[in-house]
Amino acid sequence: MKKKKDNKVRKIKVLVTKVGLDGHDRGAKVIASMLKEAGMEVVYLGMFMMPKDIVDAAIDEDVDVIGLSTLSGGHLVFTPQIVEEMKKGGLNDVRLVLGGVIPIEDVPTLKEMGVDAVFPAGSLTEPIVTYIRNHVRQ
Repeated sequence: MKKKKDNKVRKIKVLVTKVGLDGHDRGAKVIASMLKEAGMEVVYLGMFMMPKDIVDAAIDEDVDVIGLSTLSGGHLVFTPQIVEEMKKGGLNDVRLVLGGVIPIEDVPTLKEMGVDAVFPAGSLTEPIVTYIRNHVRQ
């Protein structure tokens, strides 16, 4: 939790979405539900979102974390676009987290691109919650 300008504590806010033509959203919905159960506020954008639309929504919703779910292999194509849009939008303190079907050999490349954390398919939920709680701006 973090404090608003009026010193009231607000929930960590996470935007969860799918990017590009990836139409498999079951994992994203499971993660969104799990984050809500963990006491976070979740904005679920759904499928077929483009990088600029994702970042615009993140700005509008004043989120702490952008969580992308990927299954179709577009993570190496769309991630640099999202990172660039985040820079343009001044989202320097917003965490970018990826999850889903991501080959382990792609993780270093994704981190070099600017991804804060990667949770491949099969990751346990508690490490995801713990990571977000420990790394969100305070």
